[in-house]
Formats: sequence, C-alpha cells, structure tokens
Amino acid sequence: MTLWLLRHAPVVLDAGRCYGATDVPANPALTSQAARSMAALLPEGAPLWVSGLQRAQQLARELHTLRPDLGAPVTDARLNEMDFGRWELKRWDAIPRKAFDVWLSDFAHHPFGGAESVQQLIDRVAVALAVVRLKQQGQAVWVTHAGVIRAVQYLVAHGSAPITDVDQWPREAPEPGGHLCLTL
Repeated sequence: MTLWLLRHAPVVLDAGRCYGATDVPANPALTSQAARSMAALLPEGAPLWVSGLQRAQQLARELHTLRPDLGAPVTDARLNEMDFGRWELKRWDAIPRKAFDVWLSDFAHHPFGGAESVQQLIDRVAVALAVVRLKQQGQAVWVTHAGVIRAVQYLVAHGSAPITDVDQWPREAPEPGGHLCLTL
C-alpha cells in the first residue's frame, strides 16, 4: 500500500509559535497553491482522509474541488496534530528550558505541556494506520500535520515497538504545503 502524507499549508500565526491541537487556519493563498501542486501528483481515485483541524480541512476541501475523483474527505481526529497543552500558542523561545529537559528525559511518556505524550500520538496514529490498511488495498491520501507524519515514519521504521528515546523520532517532515509518499 502507498500512503500519501500531505501537510497543511503555513498557518496564519507569526513564526516561532507552538501550535498543535489549537485549531488555527492556514494561509488561504498558500493552501490553494499547495492544493494545485498536490492535485497533479495524487493517484486517481485514492481515498482522502483528513485531520479534524481546519488548516488540514482547508487543504482537503481544495483538493476535493480540484480532484473530485478522490472522493469526499473523511475526517479522522486521530490524524490531528499532537496536543501541547499549556504550551499551545506560546512562543517556543518562551517555554522554559526546564520543560524541554523534562520532556527529553522521558520523551516517550512525558506529556509536554501536560496534554499528550509522543507515545500517545504514535498509538493513535497506529490505530488510524491499521484502519486505512484494512479499508484500502492500493493507495490512500492523508491530509495532516508534521507530528502525525513523523509518527507514521516511526511506525514504518520500528513497527509496534514503543519509542524509547528521542533519537528514534524522525527529524524530517515535509514543510507546510509539502508531502511525503511512503510504501507500507
């Protein structure tokens, strides 16, 4: 199976803000540009799954308008970005260094910001991945976020093994408006 992982376009926040579960919109012009670019790449008839957050929904709607053969987007909250709790919308450089140190000392299980841990993110993405594998034989498209894309990369590399160290977490994810295509 081939899974196309599309990241929403840049959001309308100033750079350097922590945003995950916060439902911020994407830049409309950049969303249209990303949709046009991705519409030319996606395989015909691939089902479209989308995060429940509006920045991903925007891209999925534009894709569906350009490519109705993809079918109506199916919203799946398991494709939402990681929840950074009390750090949501704070500037990354305003988050105390100690908060990062605590998180990195127990990267898998510490809920950075008090809401969700990396392992919880991996676990919910694993369930979504299992569902799409059961329902699809050929290709599928997810419109989602960097954290979810990294979780998929982790699962492809490590299977169901729990993450034990920050060094196992994929460093790379597509830029906003970009994509990654993985064979599962």
